Amino acid sequence: MSAPVPWTELRRFTTARVALGRAGNGLPTAAHLDFQEAHAQARDAVHSSLDAAALDAALVPLGLPVVRVASQAPDRRSYLLRPDLGRRLRAGDRDRLPAAPGAFLFVVADGLCATGVQRHAPTLIAAALPLLRRAGMEIAPVVVADQARVALGDEIGGAMGAAMVAMLIGERPGLTALDSLGLYLTFAPKPGRTDAERNCISNIRPGGLSPAQAAEKLAWLAGAALRLGETGVTLKDEQPAVPLLPPC
Repeated sequence: MSAPVPWTELRRFTTARVALGRAGNGLPTAAHLDFQEAHAQARDAVHSSLDAAALDAALVPLGLPVVRVASQAPDRRSYLLRPDLGRRLRAGDRDRLPAAPGAFLFVVADGLCATGVQRHAPTLIAAALPLLRRAGMEIAPVVVADQARVALGDEIGGAMGAAMVAMLIGERPGLTALDSLGLYLTFAPKPGRTDAERNCISNIRPGGLSPAQAAEKLAWLAGAALRLGETGVTLKDEQPAVPLLPPC
């Protein structure tokens, strides 16, 4: 049985699986096979890794030093099965981190899907830099972290003495989005910070919040965090509708 026309029309407005039709008590064969393919792609995306050379090349034009570190997870399997290892810095890497007291720090991490990080993190940072500098913030060297969870940014930022850290990390892939980037902003990072002490900007990708839009929101939140002296549940997103960047 084909889907009713009114429901079919909704597919023009969303990538969600609506108006798929049915065959008896199940899905039509084409919809079922499409679901299986999307599910397989999402599972593969969880195991994706950063192309270090390509990422370094994309970050070079920003004019910031790049430091590479890793978590205590020795491989991808350990990373997925032991989230705690992804929250702690590998032995010896702490000593390689430069001091950046009072600076704004970007940490770029693979997370649960490296694709979005590879595609969107350099663009977001490039758009955010002039906005952050306009607000008087010094920018620390960029840290690229392998097999990292969000909380790894707390240890990195604390070791460098950063005023705040923006962790750019791959979000869990879905059945329609394999390139979503997440951003977690934490004021005065240090080990032991909780998720309630961060602000999150999620679904950064062409089909969601663009990197330029995310950069504007990040700059607004960072400025508000400096005035408030903290991030998290006490920092409400009250960004005005007027854009900070000129239209493309």
